[in-house]
Amino acid sequence: MSELRTKNQYEKQNPLDQYPRPPFPRQPQERPGVIGKMEPLPDHGEKSYQGFGRLKGRKALITGGDSGIGRATAIAFAREGADVAINYLPEEEENARQVVELIEAEGRQAVSIPGDIVQEDFCQTLVEEAVSKLGGLDIVVNNAGRQTAQQSIEELTTEQYDNTFKVNVYAPFWICKAAVPHLEAGASIINTASVQSFDPSESLLDYAQTKACNVAFTKALSQQMAEKGIRVNAVAPGPFWTPLQSSGGQPQDKIEEFGSTTPMGRPGQPAEIAPIYVLLASQESSYMTGEVVSVTGGMMPY
Repeated sequence: MSELRTKNQYEKQNPLDQYPRPPFPRQPQERPGVIGKMEPLPDHGEKSYQGFGRLKGRKALITGGDSGIGRATAIAFAREGADVAINYLPEEEENARQVVELIEAEGRQAVSIPGDIVQEDFCQTLVEEAVSKLGGLDIVVNNAGRQTAQQSIEELTTEQYDNTFKVNVYAPFWICKAAVPHLEAGASIINTASVQSFDPSESLLDYAQTKACNVAFTKALSQQMAEKGIRVNAVAPGPFWTPLQSSGGQPQDKIEEFGSTTPMGRPGQPAEIAPIYVLLASQESSYMTGEVVSVTGGMMPY
């Protein structure tokens, strides 16, 4: 296993070689995947992200907060002054403990709430527990996702199709419905969509549909929430180096060249997208709602 390759995000440098480029070794994992088994290790901003107080005193809930984009966002939020509750599957406890330690190292409150968001009653409990333990709620990040590559519709089972929609579509709906009564003017909801919303891959038939749903949900909900002073936006990542990919999200032959087809010639690192979530959560984006911000390494999603 290689050491974490960390770059200073605040010094000018060539983005083409800022982080590792393919080829990468094959690295199959069982879902949901372990960060420490990835080669190379991803950068979530553990050492590179610097905060500037843009979320001072805010209280955030992040699903899928143990690894990948959710982990990077939790680290960034804490360093910007927010208290953070993270949700994750019980089997991801090791990754989650690391995030809790990183949040608490910034002097912020960390709340860990394991559980599976495929159940509506748990989503309601998740929000209530976050509100209770944080003392309120200002930011909701629906980030947890299910992605499993299948080469043919004949291989795509109803069980997988249903689970993908439960995690990616139903859960954000349940969580937002439970959270809205607790949100005040100035609050922010951020959904994680994908470049797959606009440029679907043949092997991600179910996943791409759910990400298109996330975009429509974001745009419709933003119109409902505008009069309340609550903003709703989405982030649409391209290929990012996370355990989601190596634990079934991509075939292993694609892992070897993951990110190579982007103009940047490499996958993004979670630390490179977390600042977008910070922007959308902060007052700096006060005139942004119903937007979908693409972070794709130069891929043209529209």
